[in-house]
Parts: sequence; structure tokens; C-alpha cells
Amino acid sequence: MGHLDHAAYGWLTPVLSYAMACIGAALGLRCTVQALAAPTARSRRNWLLTAASATGTGIWTMHFIAMLGFSVSGTEIRYDIPRTVLSLVVAMAVAGAGVFALGHLRARGPALLVAGLATGLGVAAMHYIGMSAVRLHGSIAYDLPAVALSVLIAVATATAALWAALTIRSPLAVTLAALVMGAAVTSMHYTGMAAVSVSVMPSPEALAGATATQFVFPLTVGLGSYLFLTSAFVALTPTAAERAATVSAQRLTRAPGAV
Repeated sequence: MGHLDHAAYGWLTPVLSYAMACIGAALGLRCTVQALAAPTARSRRNWLLTAASATGTGIWTMHFIAMLGFSVSGTEIRYDIPRTVLSLVVAMAVAGAGVFALGHLRARGPALLVAGLATGLGVAAMHYIGMSAVRLHGSIAYDLPAVALSVLIAVATATAALWAALTIRSPLAVTLAALVMGAAVTSMHYTGMAAVSVSVMPSPEALAGATATQFVFPLTVGLGSYLFLTSAFVALTPTAAERAATVSAQRLTRAPGAV
């Protein structure tokens, strides 16, 4: 049995992974709120697509930053590139299903349940597809009750975060909801990793796949840059209330007798 270390670099990877999860969640929630107030169908669609990409990117980046700190004594670790990319595509696709449910279903209660379920299951699916990309000298096994708990955590906390962001809709609410969703993704990851056990079988054969520094780290940096650039764009985009205030001020300025 190999000894597992989930934080080979100390608190660096857990803290960075949580921060990236929060940034992705904040962007996704803010874009979803913008979509619900969008004046046109095209604008709503674009905001929902941005929400899906931001949420999925944040989830995936969180997972693989955390995995940079994962090591197993007695074996090297490699990552299967196609499966790693598939985990990113799944994260974006399922996050997209969740935000589009919020944006298009008329009944808010069912829409919230569908979105929370889709987002939570998307987090879990991304995690376990990402874990299936791990290559090492040995075999990986899972404790099924811990796996089920990790999925339950993801679904429950994602639903709660979406409810808070869409019900209260203030900047503080979105911030708190993002912190909750970031905690959901991070706690789901480490609960899922607590379910992992590895039986090491030493072998002189070279492992297939890429190392974390060859593939995962550069892709993580690229996606992290995308999140920061998207954050700047969203921060500079006026909210529905700000647009309404601008229109109202313009009307008053143009009204007869205005100074």
C-alpha cells in the first residue's frame, strides 16, 4: 500500500485551489445573474455561455491545482492527456446545462433543483474522470461510502450557493455564494481523495502520459489567466440596475426644461 500525500507542497496547493474555485464560481454566478436580466435572447445566451465556461474552468483548475500536490510513495505519477482534456470538457458541458436550466426554465424552483443537481454532478464527474487519467505503478481503489458522500456534498452545496446568489442578488450575496460554492468544490475534491487507496506495484517500465509539469501545470496557468481576464471584463460590465440608472438619467437630461 503506497503512502498518499495530498498536500506535498504544504498549504500552497489547497489554498490556491480554493481561490481558483471561488473565482470561477463568482464569475459563473455573476454572469448567470447578468443573463437573467439581459434585455435580449442573444445577450442572455452569451452571458450563459460565459457563465458555463467560467464555472467549468474554475472547477477544473481547482482540481488539478490540488492534484499538483498529490503524490504516492514508491511510484511516479503521469496523466493521460485525452482523459484530462475530457474532464475539462465535461466540467464545462455540465456547468452549461446547469446555468442554461436557470436561464430558460420558467419555474424557478425546479430550475434551481436541476441546476444544482447538474452542477454538483458535473463537479463529481469532472473529478472522477480526472482521477481516471492518473497513471502510476499500481492500482487505485475507492471507498464507495466516501465517494457517495463527496457527490452529496457537491450537489447540496452547489444548490445552496445558486439559491443564495439568485434569491438575494446583491454583490455581497454573490460573494458569499461564491465562497460557499468554492468550498463545495474543494471539500468535494478532498472528500473524494480521502476515498482513494493505492496498491503500489513497482515496475521498471516507463509510465505512459505526461507529468504534471509537462501538461497539467501549463494548462492550469492558461485557464487561470482566462479566469482573470474574464473577471476584468465582467467587473467593467454594468449591471442591470446600473444600466437602468443610466437610461433614467439620460431621459431626465433630454426631458423638456432640463438644465
